Amino acid sequence: MTSSLGFLLVVDDEEMNRDMLSRRLELEGYRSLTASSGAEALRLIAQHAFDAVLLDAMMPVQNGYEVLAEIRQTHTSLELPVLMVTAKNQSEDMVNAFELGANDYIAKPINFPVALARINCHVASRKMSTQLRESEARYSLSAQGSNDGLWDWDLLTNQIYFSDRWKSMLGHDPQDIGEAPQEWFNRVHPEDLPHVTEALTAHRAGRTAQFECEYRMRHQDQSYRWVLTRGMAVRDAAGHETRMAGSQTDITRGKAADPLTGLPNRVLFTDHLESAIQASTPQSGELYAVLFLDLDRFKNINDSLGHLAGDELLVAVARRLESCMRASDVANHITDRCTISRFGGDEFVILLKGLTHVDIACRVADHILKVLSEPLSVRGQEVAISASIGIAVGANPDDRADDLLRDADTAMYQAKSNGKSRWCLFDQTMRTMAVERLALEADLKHGLDRHEFQVHYQPIVELPSGQIIGFEALLRWMHPKRGLVSPAEFVPIAEEIGYIVELGSWVLDQACQQVRQWQLAYPAHENLFISVNVSTKQFAEPRLVERVQECLSRTGLNGRCLKLEITESAIMVDPPVASRTIEQLRACGVQISLDDFGTGYSSLSYLQSFKIDTLKIDRSFISRMGASGESNEIVRTIVNLAHNLGMEVIAEGIEEQAQHQQLQAIDCESGQGYLYSRPIASVKIEELLRATPRMTPASSASVSQMLDDILGNRANEQSATHSDCMLTNQS
Repeated sequence: MTSSLGFLLVVDDEEMNRDMLSRRLELEGYRSLTASSGAEALRLIAQHAFDAVLLDAMMPVQNGYEVLAEIRQTHTSLELPVLMVTAKNQSEDMVNAFELGANDYIAKPINFPVALARINCHVASRKMSTQLRESEARYSLSAQGSNDGLWDWDLLTNQIYFSDRWKSMLGHDPQDIGEAPQEWFNRVHPEDLPHVTEALTAHRAGRTAQFECEYRMRHQDQSYRWVLTRGMAVRDAAGHETRMAGSQTDITRGKAADPLTGLPNRVLFTDHLESAIQASTPQSGELYAVLFLDLDRFKNINDSLGHLAGDELLVAVARRLESCMRASDVANHITDRCTISRFGGDEFVILLKGLTHVDIACRVADHILKVLSEPLSVRGQEVAISASIGIAVGANPDDRADDLLRDADTAMYQAKSNGKSRWCLFDQTMRTMAVERLALEADLKHGLDRHEFQVHYQPIVELPSGQIIGFEALLRWMHPKRGLVSPAEFVPIAEEIGYIVELGSWVLDQACQQVRQWQLAYPAHENLFISVNVSTKQFAEPRLVERVQECLSRTGLNGRCLKLEITESAIMVDPPVASRTIEQLRACGVQISLDDFGTGYSSLSYLQSFKIDTLKIDRSFISRMGASGESNEIVRTIVNLAHNLGMEVIAEGIEEQAQHQQLQAIDCESGQGYLYSRPIASVKIEELLRATPRMTPASSASVSQMLDDILGNRANEQSATHSDCMLTNQS
């Protein structure tokens, strides 16, 4: 019977967690017992001599911290190491745990290679401290069994004993390494040396309970290995340190390998890329290339089939990429071994070395796209995938790895913008555009604080009477350097970076407050309503209904005077949730408008299921009225459909008197467009309300002329009709 690495107690109130962790530990060579409660754990500790305890922090009846306090009444931290297993959001509690005597902690979800390294270290440290008290010989035997490298630093003579395992971990024979401290510190990666020195100094000064540091050590083959080193200082009766001893564990696998696919991770890939850059010479004529690959629509697969299926797909893609790069039609054009890495999520990065021409990298990208286009079977279901690839090529030893990765990533996003399922070769204009976008993102986040955003308002007119019955609130950004930035440019960015919810809330507050002021200032317009666009992300925000209620309460606006415009795509993200949200909003008196009807799903079944008050006909249909009899019939059908379902209709983009008359003839209730007014600032709206309490069809031309006089030449902005205005409902 083979001896175990150690005897562990796994304490967790969740059976699945206990069993899974104990089985994995046993596969690694440990023996283990499990306990489901603090009381059972204390009983087992009294009966057995464990090498370490893995103690769940959050348990019912008696939590892990209380159990830890009782353990420390009978066992010191050297006699029985206790590793607290805790969720990341409990990290602040670990300070208290260390004060109670915890040796270490393992964060949930558990990264097993790193957790195993921590367990190995503590088991080794316990054995080391015990055997130091007994004999040097037994200490040496335990060191061999722990599979960790050991070191013992005599601070009086300034010599360090390194075990054979410590040396072999770095690829050296026992006689290769002496006992000088430089044998250790000269092998530390230059970027990590300050970190190691700081941690060592802090422990020697007594500021930390133990020395612990993760860093890179140079291997005999000149590559670097990630190690976890721990140790403790031994002090004499006067408190002066006389020696330090500890262990070193190779954690390269956990640090440098992707745990899902087994491919190199970002750290190892970057090391390989830096090595390729340093080895390059302009005289050789050889190039290296970074291919940054991102799966298209991977989120849809995750959402529809589940995350486990998504993980299986990522593993299958990894294996397919490995096979692809070994294929003869690729390998024949590459003189050096390539590196395939997974950076996380659905991002894969490939390093090609020994290229003789840029075209080779492009041909490799074509081959990858072809191979990935073949369907994969995931959990018995055929899945079609595609990818977008960005390519950055280098040949200069002065290149920086981060720059090449950034450039390849930029090119990948350009490939997605160009239509996905393709590759794109980086050029300098992309970097310029990326820098400009980053600057725009940064300015966007400060726009509200700097009062750069404005809300403009476009009148909504009752077609039979010509009366202004409401307004649509439309967002403007007056950039201090660029001037007016089109919503078509900044709204998609706000959506992508998650800023759209804050922007949308601000527009809602401003618009409700403004229309309430107009109602009070102009009693003839006491029933004015305001229509506010709600983006897809804003509609899905859990606090939307609460925010709307707070806004109505704060501004004093009646809920019936607020219309929220949503798109069909916003509803289709999660129809049951969307239905509940709509019902809660309507319970506040708020009306719901379905924006851009006819351009999205246009599902009649869903249209009948949701309680929609108003349909807004998209401007693309209105613009073709008169010129196309088919368009006239489509608009007529939409109006009749809405009326049959008890909905009102608002037509968008009315620009001609004939369109007004045609829409009125088919009983369309309301409309908006440049025929009546473009979106204008609130101060101009007040002039409009004072000057034209009612707008009749016959007077629309004179009203337009009046607006020209108030606002200036409108023809200059006519071309902006379609991208002009809104806080759009982009998904």
